[in-house]
Amino acid sequence: MRNLIKRDKPSLPTFQQEMERFFNERLWPFSLDDREHAGVAQWAPAVDVKEDKDRFVVTADVPGVDPKDIEVNLENGVLTIRGEREEEKEDDDKGWHRVERFTGSFFRRFDLPGAADASQVTAKSDKGVLKIEIPRSEKSQNSRIEVKG
Repeated sequence: MRNLIKRDKPSLPTFQQEMERFFNERLWPFSLDDREHAGVAQWAPAVDVKEDKDRFVVTADVPGVDPKDIEVNLENGVLTIRGEREEEKEDDDKGWHRVERFTGSFFRRFDLPGAADASQVTAKSDKGVLKIEIPRSEKSQNSRIEVKG
């Protein structure tokens, strides 16, 4: 018997799927209310948002980003993640064959589908993965969350 994990998405996405993802996530990963951030954000980390009976869990890929350079806010049921990955300083610009990693500022914003307890939100960055846990609440609250390294 084989031990296989079934995935919803094929392992090799089609060209059309990749183009849709590019236009939907990379060029405009914000709502229309976030236009002031669009000129500032230079990349958008991949994010998973999970909901269970008592909390929301948001996981973002932020490799190379210092936790001190990440800001997480929760206001009126809207979670905002912003930060910056600094460009590596190289003495010699020669020799590069390919440069694909994004540097600079990033911004993501999510409307949570239910009330969240802002006073109990935790954010931790470990090995390039930011994990934000947001407990559910009867009433929405506002808070700025410290990211621990």
